[in-house]
Amino acid sequence: MNYQVLLYYHYTFIEDPQSFKEEHLLWCKSLNLLGRIYVTQEGINGTVSGTINETETYMQGLKNNPKFKGIIFKIDEAENHVFKKMKIKIKNELVNFSLEDDVNPLEITGEYIEPAQFYERLSDPDTIVIDARNTYEYDLGHFKGAIRPDIETFRELPQWIRNHKSLIEGKKIITYCTGGVRCEKFTGWLKREGFNDVAQLHGGIVTYSKDPIAQGQSWNGLCYVFDERISVPINKVEHVVVGKDYFTGEPCERYINCANPDCNKQIICSEENERANLGSCSLSCREHPRNRYTIKYNL
Repeated sequence: MNYQVLLYYHYTFIEDPQSFKEEHLLWCKSLNLLGRIYVTQEGINGTVSGTINETETYMQGLKNNPKFKGIIFKIDEAENHVFKKMKIKIKNELVNFSLEDDVNPLEITGEYIEPAQFYERLSDPDTIVIDARNTYEYDLGHFKGAIRPDIETFRELPQWIRNHKSLIEGKKIITYCTGGVRCEKFTGWLKREGFNDVAQLHGGIVTYSKDPIAQGQSWNGLCYVFDERISVPINKVEHVVVGKDYFTGEPCERYINCANPDCNKQIICSEENERANLGSCSLSCREHPRNRYTIKYNL
């Protein structure tokens, strides 16, 4: 394969995000990279794709910048680009936690647990594992036995924890997310809330999948990713399907967006059921005048 996909983040102070965005976008375009990058005063969070030479040049450039000393890249091989455009957006936070009193991971965060150690601790009866992602991500794949917070956005997680505090009090806590950026803040918040034994999977799920010891074991399903691939395999030893078709409940690992542009709900759905339901999650969405499925196929 001649292409690579880079997933990365780095908490570091960026004084002028607008100027950084403009310069960084020009550099990315000069390297023919495609992807999505978020820039804030607290750092950078991105996923980009490009040829091996282009992505290697990009990684070396960031590593040579003192502001990004220690930045870690998760690298996947790809046959082509996994994005259609190159976008950089300025945000208030790298991940939207929306706390009144924000958490700075450079000041407080959970202990980093490497993949092999994480794999061992999964079997510890005194340890609970919390998935810091959204339900649609969990439903496609997750670690065996992990707690599934019923949340649609990351900012809902603190209140969910407060509402279910009895589940985790007195336990050793380990959290995980796709690449690690959400857990940096989440574990810092947990510690600030008074939970003492708090750790996070270093490098996230995508790093765990590449570890020669863990080999992705104890992961069931696929890992949802935010690019055109939609999902990637994690467990190198055994693949267990946990996704269920939205309509029938049968095993399925195929995500689509509801064809109603005003809905756009993500559902796991077979090709057969997508056709039967006109790519929609409900009757009202099937009958929507701008249903993308009916327009695409002239139905």
